[in-house]
Amino acid sequence: MSLNSIDEVLIELGLIVDRASEDNSRVGYFAAMYRKVTVAIKEAIDAGIFDDPRRMSQLDVVFAQRYITAVSDFTAGNRTTDAWDVAFRAVGQWRPIIVQHLLVGMSAHINLDLGIAAATVAPGADIVALEGDFTKINEVLGRLVDGFTEDVAEVSPWVGLLDRMGGRSDSALIKFSIEVARIEAWDLALQLAQLPDTDWEPIIAARDRWTSGFGDVLLRPGWFFSAGLLAIRLRESNNIQRVINVLSE
Repeated sequence: MSLNSIDEVLIELGLIVDRASEDNSRVGYFAAMYRKVTVAIKEAIDAGIFDDPRRMSQLDVVFAQRYITAVSDFTAGNRTTDAWDVAFRAVGQWRPIIVQHLLVGMSAHINLDLGIAAATVAPGADIVALEGDFTKINEVLGRLVDGFTEDVAEVSPWVGLLDRMGGRSDSALIKFSIEVARIEAWDLALQLAQLPDTDWEPIIAARDRWTSGFGDVLLRPGWFFSAGLLAIRLRESNNIQRVINVLSE
């Protein structure tokens, strides 16, 4: 399915959230968060925050299309990128905490998909003109993160343990992860934009391998962190529909 507008993207993301809730699938965790992000980006575009709103709308659609296609392939039992395969395999596992599901989804979508989408809508020398608006998205995302972490805390009362384990709050951890991922995404966009798309495959494949490896680390960060994460998980809600609803509100 080819999408043409952010409104169509929001409809598709809403369908993914609804199906996940009906199926009791943790796919809905990232999807719920992503839909809220997309609403915020649309509002920012409508408010004239970006220098080129038409291009930013196109970027949002191309970017979201990659996620929606990945979910469709996963649901149908077809192959996805390695990065998304790590994230989707995790949704069937009890152990990852909610924040891990969100982070591994963000890693796959930002570290891999965003750079490809940016180079697609701004190939060649056009990529330079995109940088300012690309950076402004960080400001929009930063304003959303605190709300997300409050939502997570509602269904994961011990998520504050992340403060003591990592020396930073879960809010700062997510903001830091997003900022680092977007730096990596911009680097990928610059590499791809200078090449014809027929030469993209080896670069994308290498980034996909790196991102899938990073996703594995997010899900299995070693015995010390894993022990703390298990303590958090034992207090989290096991009601998948409730978690999706909280993240959607």
